[in-house]
Amino acid sequence: MKVQEEKKYDYIIAGSGCAGLSLLYRILKDPTLNTKRILVLDKSEKVHNDRTWCYWEIEEGLFDSIVAHRWNTLQFMSSDFVNKFEMERYSYKMIQGIDFYNYVLKEAQSFSNVDFAFSNIQDIHEDAGQVYVDTDKGRYSSDYVFNSTSLFHPHMDTNNSLLQHFEGWVIKTKEARFDDKVGTLMDFRLSQEHGATFMYVLPTSAHEALVEYTLFSEELLEKGLYKQALEEYIREELQVEDYEIVHKEFGVIPMSLAHFDRHPKGLKRIVNIGTAGGFTKASTGYTFQFIQKNTAAIVDNLRSGLLPHPKLSFREKMFQWYDRTLIEVILSGKMTGKDIFSMMFSKLSPETILAFLGNESKLIEDIKIMNSVPMLPFMISGLKHLR
Repeated sequence: MKVQEEKKYDYIIAGSGCAGLSLLYRILKDPTLNTKRILVLDKSEKVHNDRTWCYWEIEEGLFDSIVAHRWNTLQFMSSDFVNKFEMERYSYKMIQGIDFYNYVLKEAQSFSNVDFAFSNIQDIHEDAGQVYVDTDKGRYSSDYVFNSTSLFHPHMDTNNSLLQHFEGWVIKTKEARFDDKVGTLMDFRLSQEHGATFMYVLPTSAHEALVEYTLFSEELLEKGLYKQALEEYIREELQVEDYEIVHKEFGVIPMSLAHFDRHPKGLKRIVNIGTAGGFTKASTGYTFQFIQKNTAAIVDNLRSGLLPHPKLSFREKMFQWYDRTLIEVILSGKMTGKDIFSMMFSKLSPETILAFLGNESKLIEDIKIMNSVPMLPFMISGLKHLR
C-alpha cells in the first residue's frame, strides 16, 4: 500500500529483515495489538533468498511450518577426532530467507492497518514523546520505533571485534551423495592461517546440501579465496566432482566487544532489535533464536501496557559476559577458536554445549563448560570484562 507522508503510526518497524518481520508477525498474531497502525520501512522489498537461518529448539516453534529441513543428528569434526551425536532434546532447524519473508508478508496482506514504504532511512530521533523517522521520501512519526538498521551501531574495529564471514553454496548432485539426516555443525579440518576456520555442511536431501566456508577473523578474505576453499573441500572431503551450484550466499556478522545499545542514547521510544540491539550472539553469530525470544518479550510488554524494552535478567548478563570473555581470548591470541571448540566437543555432551550457546544452560552446565578449557586465559579475559 502507498503511504501518505507525515502520517502518524502507533509503531514503525525500521528494517524488514528477520527481526523486523518477526516482530510484525508476533504483533499481528496478538488480538490485543493487531489493530495498531503499523508502518514497515526498508530500502527495498524482500524478494530474494538472501539469507539462511539455522537454530535449535526443544519444542515446536512459531515458524515450524516453513522449516526447510531439520536434523536430529549432528557432527563436529577436528583434526584428531569426530564427535557424531544424536540429539535427545533439541532439533536443529533451517529456514530459507525467502520462505520467511513470503510467509510474514502474506500474513500482513490481510491487515489494512499495516503499511509498507521503501526508501532510505536517514535519521531516527525522539522529540516531545514522539519518534520521527526521516527518509529520502519524507518523514513519518509514531509512538515507538523498532529499529534493526545499522543507524546506531557502535564503533567496531580490529581492536574490539572479529568478523564472522562466510560464503555458502547450495550444491546439487546427479547421484545420491548425502545423508540428509546428519548435519555437520563444524568441520575444523582446514587450514587455520586466516583465523578460526571451518566448514558447515547441511544436507537437505540425498542430492542437495548447503556447504558453507566460515571464518572468525579481523578482516575479510579476497573474494576468490572463498571459492577456492569451497571447491577444494567439495572435491577432497565430500568426494563430489559432478555438481551444480543452485544458490550462493555471502554474509558478514559482527562478533564484537562493543556495546550494542537496546535504546540509543537512553531514548525510551526507540527500541533497537536484531543485531542492532545486540541479539546476534557475539561468540557464535547465531541470531534467529535470540530474535524470537526478544520479539516475544517485546510483545508481552506491549500487551501488558509496559514499555517495550524487557530488562536484562541476571542470567542474560552472565551470558553476555561469557561471550565477551570468549571473544577477548580469541582476539588476544591466547587460544584459537579451533582449540576452544575442539576442547569443548571432545569433553562434553554436545547438547550441553548447544544449551550454553543458546543461553539456555543451567549454572552447573556453565561450570562444566568452564572446566573444559584452560582456566588461566579465560580467567584473565573474564576479569577484564567484569562490569
